[in-house]
Amino acid sequence: MVGSLTNLFLFYQILLGLLLLLPCPSSSLPLCTDLRAPLVPKKPLAFCPYNGSVCCDSAKDLQLQKQFQAMNISDEGCASLMKSILCATCDPFSAELFKVQSGPRPVPVLCNSTDSGNSSMSKQSTSSFCSNVWDECQNVFISNSPFAPSLQGRGGVSVNSSASKLTELWQSKSVFCDAFGGSSDNGSICFDGEAVSLENTETIVPPKGMCLEKISNGSYINMVAHPDGSNRAFFSSQAGKIWLASVPEQGSGGTLELDESDPFVDITDLVLSDPRAGMMGMAFHPNFAHNGRFFASYNCDKVQSPVCSGRCSCNSDVNCDPSKIDPSSGVQPCQYHAVVAEFTANGTASDPSSATSAKPSEMRRIFTMGLPFTSDHGGQILFGPADGYLYLMMGDGGSKGDPYNFAQNKKSLLGKIMRLDIDNIPSGEEIDELGLWGNYSVPRDNPYSEDKELEPEIWALGLRNPWRCSFDSERPEYFLCGDVGQDQYEEVDIITKGGNYGWRVYEGPLLFTPEQTPGGNTSANSINPIFPILGYKHSDVNPKLGSAAMSGGYFYRSMTDPCMYGSYLYGDLYASYIWAAAERPEGSGNFTGTSIPFSCASDSPIQCGSVPESSLPALGYIYSFAEDNRKDIFILTSNGVFRVVRPSRCNYTCSKETVTAASPSPPSPSPPTSNYANQLTGADKELLLFLSSLLLLLGYIF
Repeated sequence: MVGSLTNLFLFYQILLGLLLLLPCPSSSLPLCTDLRAPLVPKKPLAFCPYNGSVCCDSAKDLQLQKQFQAMNISDEGCASLMKSILCATCDPFSAELFKVQSGPRPVPVLCNSTDSGNSSMSKQSTSSFCSNVWDECQNVFISNSPFAPSLQGRGGVSVNSSASKLTELWQSKSVFCDAFGGSSDNGSICFDGEAVSLENTETIVPPKGMCLEKISNGSYINMVAHPDGSNRAFFSSQAGKIWLASVPEQGSGGTLELDESDPFVDITDLVLSDPRAGMMGMAFHPNFAHNGRFFASYNCDKVQSPVCSGRCSCNSDVNCDPSKIDPSSGVQPCQYHAVVAEFTANGTASDPSSATSAKPSEMRRIFTMGLPFTSDHGGQILFGPADGYLYLMMGDGGSKGDPYNFAQNKKSLLGKIMRLDIDNIPSGEEIDELGLWGNYSVPRDNPYSEDKELEPEIWALGLRNPWRCSFDSERPEYFLCGDVGQDQYEEVDIITKGGNYGWRVYEGPLLFTPEQTPGGNTSANSINPIFPILGYKHSDVNPKLGSAAMSGGYFYRSMTDPCMYGSYLYGDLYASYIWAAAERPEGSGNFTGTSIPFSCASDSPIQCGSVPESSLPALGYIYSFAEDNRKDIFILTSNGVFRVVRPSRCNYTCSKETVTAASPSPPSPSPPTSNYANQLTGADKELLLFLSSLLLLLGYIF
């Protein structure tokens, strides 16, 4: 008993030490008060002194100028401070300055502390900015003062509505600054009278390398951690099967416990069997442990399935006539459909968390839409960790260069990320009246509330084929998506409300010229594109073939490799390159990606093998990245399932790593494999046609 307690105490000491080594991420990100990304205005601002990417356009700038003039401030010093406070709305970090997630406030948080010990801001005022405002403005008349107690929701002096001096509104400086002040400690930011500038004291030191272990020979396209927080996870195939598996402890020498003969659910009868299509996504309701609801995103063929039926995305609303589109490989326009369907694990066990199987029949069809072409379907689905809504990633519909310009068409759902409420479902009559594409409702704060030209479902637009998106588990406002390019460029984007990511006006940061334009063009001057935070040219990674395909990844939040902590990991289909991207300064949205070496641990539970004439481990082709409940990162490939492990197991140096015990004796190695196909299991062989299948899936063969 004493020995067990001693070991437990030692474990917590080590755990605490690791936690202390890890950086504390800033929660800020360049976002405006409407939660949109800052953009470069068409014309420079005339009133507010902000340049570059800002949160105001010329109209907002003029509105702020008129608001300032209406205040009728006679004192020059107070007027200067009040102008800066009003113009803070234009700051690229205004969402954080105004604490919009906590509710509306009339002014930004005014810096009220000279302590810069944990500050994320680049400099601190020598005195409190909030105190400066009080000292300069306390006895100055300010019409329509934004400092009225009723506006702030705090108790000030009980006054009549004509009061306009701070001394008439607030009892003292301390009470005033208690209501409007704050500090920039612990990663938060405050307003000190100037544009926010984040501290950048750290030098980017990329990890020395990434160490992998192979825990399965199976080839899967999706992995989702079990919502119960256990070591279990769901894996799925393109064909339409989902398995429930147990993930072994690191260092145990164990392999993935998954029985392919006994799937959790099999919906292959519903799913289109085609290399260019299939089941592309799965998601489990945040309350799955109690309600048993889960969702599958797949393609179906209306010729093969009588229940595959929905409106065609090529229609008069988007200036598209399906009769004028030539069949693709014998497939008619809108013969293939994109579907999101709901299933349930209820009734298969005493409670959904303990269920080991689910009913293969649909409970509800959430979304159905006919597709104009046979590629670029996207199809991933995710639940937002902060809002609980379902995000659906939809490609541009296929055909080279998005000829109908669907991605830029605000009336089309192709080339978009949608945000749907699947917990509040309208009646059938309401669904028909609203023109919805299935059983869902639209969140009231979707971008259409400010842009009436947008279809209500749209959260972001201008994407070609979003392939693997994720929310940072520590900072849910960081929603990153990989987007597969056409001929030249692969990209990673930070997805924000109403963001336009440029396709097909741009391919990444490069202007794009389509070969055919029956759907018309969008001029570069007519949009405010958000350019990628990361990316690479095809010629840089694959000069022989001249093609590549992005697979978006995850922020690494595991303590397994502390030198990797906080990096965003992503890779390319061809598995020759994996990148770790660092954000500097933290919270700035500025990322630098570094290609890192990777290898397989000699004591891997399953021998990895190597690429012929190369030292690289034989991953095959990278389909997806994944994250389990321990925050460990996995790479799903055509050659198996790989997990990121301690760097020392591959002789990589990480000064922050604490090795607590010797590695277990390696198991008997599996024979090396020279042919990728030999390592696949039976369930997926017919669909996983490797390079040709993935290229078709990601839109490289037309």
